Amino acid sequence: MRITGTVSSGLGRAHIFMAQKHYQDQFQSLMGSSVWPGTLNLNVSGDDLTNYIALRMITGIGTLDATNELIQAAKSLNVTDLEANRIRGFLRDGISFGGATAFKARFHFNSSSVDCAVLIPDLTRHYDVAEIISAKFLREHFSLTDGDSVVIELS
Repeated sequence: MRITGTVSSGLGRAHIFMAQKHYQDQFQSLMGSSVWPGTLNLNVSGDDLTNYIALRMITGIGTLDATNELIQAAKSLNVTDLEANRIRGFLRDGISFGGATAFKARFHFNSSSVDCAVLIPDLTRHYDVAEIISAKFLREHFSLTDGDSVVIELS
């Protein structure tokens, strides 16, 4: 499955979660290395949004504002061969850090690529924004700016 999206700025809060040792230990197991303490947000639309909604449906979380037409199209996709990797949440000092599901992938921009994962938090505000994690600081590594089009290839 491929998902094309456009780079967009987020709220700048992912680092609060991504830097937590509990998460980093799990990312180390999944990716073979620690990951950059932040995410790269991609706006997805059209057929790419259908693919992304299909991923979200594997996780069992709601599709929020997605239309019934979009949900039905996502249900028709065969995504059973994609491995959903559970990232466990935890409680620390009375603060709950939620879980997520990660799908290993490859990030492509121009003629270069790196390993990554699509991270779908259990709690999120957007159904049309994919969050990408990688050992690389993707914005800097690829000199990305908002509006750049990138491809995520899930295997």
